[in-house]
Amino acid sequence: MNWLSPERPAFPEVLPKEQHRGYQVELLIVFSVTLGLSGLRSLVRLLDSLLRPIPLSQQSVALNVQQARFDLLDLLAQLLSVLQLAAWGGLGLYLLWRGGIKLGMIGLDRTRIGPDALGSLGLAAVIGIPGLVFYLVSYNLGFNLAVQPSTLDDTWWRPVVLILAAAGNAWAEEALVVGYLLTRFRQFGWSENKALLASSVLRGSYHLYQGFGGFVGNVVMGLVFGRVWQRTNRLWVLVLAHTILDVVAFVGYSVLRGHVSWLP
Repeated sequence: MNWLSPERPAFPEVLPKEQHRGYQVELLIVFSVTLGLSGLRSLVRLLDSLLRPIPLSQQSVALNVQQARFDLLDLLAQLLSVLQLAAWGGLGLYLLWRGGIKLGMIGLDRTRIGPDALGSLGLAAVIGIPGLVFYLVSYNLGFNLAVQPSTLDDTWWRPVVLILAAAGNAWAEEALVVGYLLTRFRQFGWSENKALLASSVLRGSYHLYQGFGGFVGNVVMGLVFGRVWQRTNRLWVLVLAHTILDVVAFVGYSVLRGHVSWLP
């Protein structure tokens, strides 16, 4: 199997064309209430940023922000956001399960805990280090807003919430954009490359609010993550790697903010 152009695996079987319409409607509904809608909102936010009379690099966007004025209510709101992300990912996986595709078939079993953990560390390093460099270059060239991973106050629960938010983001994105979407594309008979490109562009779309660098960087991440799954069928590797990336970004930014000059 070639890395750039792998053969389409036998799993799952291609569905008869008369069954495609129902699953196409399902895809439309799922992404209309989850990451597809986020992509459209992100495009609107980018257009709004571009229409402002100041460059993108002089604007900022925060990812984890205060959601209520009172401390415990803010904590509750943050946890509800994590719950929403968990439900989004669960929705896609439930629909696969209802269609006869067991979670172990897409790599969400516990048979390879050690290799999955090691693979996730390697994948996080491959994406994280070049990704940080690419973000800083895009920002300094004026193609990206200043991304603030967290603006939460220094409360006792901030580290816990940021770790949970990282895990929630990873679970929702990898479950929907890789496990669910790429499996459906295989059932439609799409080639692996065509499916990978569509999935990666979707991943980039809901990061458009960060600027053009955020879009391109996440498309590249989608190409790498998607190909890893297409070759291994191990979704846990992606979920864990994505969690590591976001934990480093969210918690690391909270610790370093105001202490290093190169961080926007």
